Amino acid sequence: MSDRIAVYPGSFDPITNGHLDIIQRGLHTFDTLIVGVARNSSKKSLFSVTERVEMIREALGNHPRVQVDVIDGLLIDYVRRKNSRIILRGLRAVSDFEYEFQLAQVNHSVEKEIETLFMMTSVRYGYLSSSIVKEMAAYNGPVEDFVPPNVLGRLRQKFSAATPV
Repeated sequence: MSDRIAVYPGSFDPITNGHLDIIQRGLHTFDTLIVGVARNSSKKSLFSVTERVEMIREALGNHPRVQVDVIDGLLIDYVRRKNSRIILRGLRAVSDFEYEFQLAQVNHSVEKEIETLFMMTSVRYGYLSSSIVKEMAAYNGPVEDFVPPNVLGRLRQKFSAATPV
């Protein structure tokens, strides 16, 4: 039997405890999980791609079954290059499903051998998103329960120079 390799793509700007939950649970199903940090030109990122990769690696430590990499170009091409046939996506709510379903259908129409598997976010993280974390952190809100400690420090650094409202 060959290794079961899944690619978990996202912007991870920043990585949250919800993302980490999907990674940890994904490792129960897959032999190797590649966390693919996407360059998303349609989103204004708080952290550079390099910073996001560093934060993910710091949060995960040296886990032998997790790779952290940057996705340039089409996800489907990246998945093929990594000898994977699985895209892992986390879903928080029905609102996530519609968009993710469209992407999965397009990817499958381009490459029939590649499947998208959806994993429901744990209930405790069902409301959590990187956007919410950034908004709260910008106003010095309590985000300690939402991100790993290394990310909390970087968020505080980013927003320490910001002018209070």
